[in-house]
Amino acid sequence: MKKETNEHLTLGLVQFDIVWENSKANLDHLSAMLENEKRHFDILILPETFNSGFTNNVVNVAETPEGFTVNWMKEISARHQCAVCGSLFIDDKGQIFNRFMWVTPDGKSQHYNKRHLFGGETVNRSICKGNSTIIIDYKGWKIFPQICYDLRFPVWSRNVNGYDLMINVANWPAMRKRVWKTLLKARAIENQCYVAGVNRIGKDGLGTEYAGESKIIDAKGIELYSANHLESIEQVSVDYYILQKFRNKFNTLKDGDRFALLH
Repeated sequence: MKKETNEHLTLGLVQFDIVWENSKANLDHLSAMLENEKRHFDILILPETFNSGFTNNVVNVAETPEGFTVNWMKEISARHQCAVCGSLFIDDKGQIFNRFMWVTPDGKSQHYNKRHLFGGETVNRSICKGNSTIIIDYKGWKIFPQICYDLRFPVWSRNVNGYDLMINVANWPAMRKRVWKTLLKARAIENQCYVAGVNRIGKDGLGTEYAGESKIIDAKGIELYSANHLESIEQVSVDYYILQKFRNKFNTLKDGDRFALLH
């Protein structure tokens, strides 16, 4: 293990009922949830579209990269001295993306634009799809961000960069929760990595229900943590040394096929 790598990474999984198309209400609620939080987190993970819900009305809810929600994320990151991540609709110079934002206490940010659009996103011409992945280097760990529907596409997730942790933030409907559970485990096993899946709860403005069931899965497909359908902030630690020891003993990544992605 490299000296500069944190042996343990402590994740905070934030599961809550998103208020439909109301950024201020959602951020106020999250601030209240975190107000008396004394536990330490290295990364605080929020669900997909945590400030608005998975709405098709993206023109009215989209914010700029320097807007209210991203500034709120930076404030929370600085206050709790941890990275904060989650997705929201971002209007970037006239192009709207479902964007995974990653911010750190020093005020810096990185982002990933959702590649695989789903449902209303595919027919809403206001939404653009991303065309590239990113790897986030944080405390010696390599982290691979995804958004919801991306979870279904193993080639896009292929671990060719040696990432250690996949984070998938989601609005995954309760009617397909069995698929959610199965795919989280599959991505962890095939990529020999930890997978953190953070989902919302409640019912959205279109009547879709969400069961939560946020999870942490290890490289063997074992659930280290599984939430229920209630609002919560859960603290879960993952171990770099255990992951590397398993990879060294049984390394399937070296035998993986290579794919060329056509955009």
